[in-house]
Amino acid sequence: MFKKLVGITSALALSFSLAACGGTETDGSTSQESEGGSTASVGEQVDYEIVGIDPGAGIMKLTINDVLPEYGLDDWEVVEGSGAAMTAALKKAYDKEEPIIITGWSPHWKFASFDLKYLDDPKGIYGGAEDVNTIARLGLKEDHPDAHKLLDQFNWEPEHIETVMNSIQEGNDPADAAEQWVSENDELVSAWTEGVNEVNGEELKMLYVAWDDVIASTHVVESVLESVGYEVELVQVDAGPMWAGIAEGSGDAMVGAWLPTTHADYYAEYEGKFEDLGANLTGTKLGLVVPSYMDIDSIEDLKE
Repeated sequence: MFKKLVGITSALALSFSLAACGGTETDGSTSQESEGGSTASVGEQVDYEIVGIDPGAGIMKLTINDVLPEYGLDDWEVVEGSGAAMTAALKKAYDKEEPIIITGWSPHWKFASFDLKYLDDPKGIYGGAEDVNTIARLGLKEDHPDAHKLLDQFNWEPEHIETVMNSIQEGNDPADAAEQWVSENDELVSAWTEGVNEVNGEELKMLYVAWDDVIASTHVVESVLESVGYEVELVQVDAGPMWAGIAEGSGDAMVGAWLPTTHADYYAEYEGKFEDLGANLTGTKLGLVVPSYMDIDSIEDLKE
């Protein structure tokens, strides 16, 4: 069944399953020779698996419930895991020039580290660019007006966040990477803090998921809030608890709400129980991603 989710063990074993299928040719090509001399299909090369992330992510539901059936990929499965497991599987395959297909999104450091491409989506199921929004608990404006103002004014571009993400990926502590970026971008940060008064140790709790982009943005906002006198506690949770925490008031804000697709279910479930401060990042993208050395260009190629 195409809706089956494969456990994290499959993600870790991906390279072994690829080898079991026959491996890649020694010249780095992604085509394979099956018994009888015919060229193996892309599906056979990757054991009909797409390496995904955590099952609560919208891109996972969209891929399983819409992309696979709409493109007639009934024999394909989506590997359930995490962002970290996905990038680990990608690196292992990429280093050996082996075929791999992942659920991908931009911005993400993997596009700076590897030569990758999105597969065309002629049916438009993944939609256009998404936004990343800032979500606050109800009453934050009254309780912490200056924090609310700063969060409302927080807005940057993909190249900004990718700089922080790359720094973290290179081994820098997220807080250090954020602090360095803030110190080097006075003009943009000044726009976020315009009209914001300094406070004396008011406490804020920000919730975030362990996605590379959200880790980067949350630590940058933490750094700027602390520069005007707030004491910020960062709490890492899964996507569901992140939205529930804001809706229930146990968390004050988050800056990693991917909309309208990725977090659509959570937005609908808790609508009316939070304040949407709008997009802090635009120009994002979702889809299936492969290394550029793979000789496929469209999701429709997976049917061959």
